[in-house]
Amino acid sequence: MHSLQSDIERLAAGKTAPEARDVFVEFRDQLTRGEIRAAEKIDGHWKVNVWVKQGILLGFRLGELVQMGNGECLSFVDKDTFPARKFSVEDRVRVVPGGSSARLGAYIAPSVICMPPMFINVGAYVDEGTMIDSHALVGSCAQIGKRVHLSAAAQIGGVLEPVNAAPVIIEDDVLVGGNCGVYEGTLVRARAVLGAGTVLTRSTPLFDLVRGEVYRGSEEQPLEVPELAVVVPGSRAVNKGKAAEWGVSLYAPVIVKYRDEKTAKGTELEEWLR
Repeated sequence: MHSLQSDIERLAAGKTAPEARDVFVEFRDQLTRGEIRAAEKIDGHWKVNVWVKQGILLGFRLGELVQMGNGECLSFVDKDTFPARKFSVEDRVRVVPGGSSARLGAYIAPSVICMPPMFINVGAYVDEGTMIDSHALVGSCAQIGKRVHLSAAAQIGGVLEPVNAAPVIIEDDVLVGGNCGVYEGTLVRARAVLGAGTVLTRSTPLFDLVRGEVYRGSEEQPLEVPELAVVVPGSRAVNKGKAAEWGVSLYAPVIVKYRDEKTAKGTELEEWLR
């Protein structure tokens, strides 16, 4: 591992060497198998593996545009270093027919369910038992935990650059509702629920009505959704200038409760679908 990391760091910093493609292919294969990842949880804290992001960017630099797909009406032109993944029964990933795809370099654990159409980008890590519903996106380097449900049209942003920035992280047992957007600088802790239409970014303040707190991200820290929090879209009044005169309100995500037995029962249907 240390040798691969050193090789990637050397190639990312300098000119392309003859062995660069061989090093990259080994790197990409380890990404695909989940042996390395863009971020990992160590002693309760998430750590960004900068060299992994450098390796992904190296792949784009090394790649050449090629035509992919043999269909007369449906073909693609992309970098040859990141072709689409091909799944087999041995992978134990359930990919339902209908136009879904994932790039090589994305780890997708056995028992993940992919409903069409959905897309998983390079560097993403999707753990066991997760369902990625129709029209959902898992962006580059996003980290998705176990038994997560990404509902229809949910967008999990990817953060490849800058390389030292933490990607979007969704921990275990999180329910992400339909049409949610979780973007750069956001960490959603285990068993949280994001109601349909919730949008979260580092610059979005999160209002906790239960605990009387306002959570904010910073340049150094992500916006963190607490464990078990139930978040819904809300609004807050603007009390200055014309906004006050016109009665303007701004979007604001709101924690209305924390997950309990009743909330858990409301998500039991997911288990039947798996």
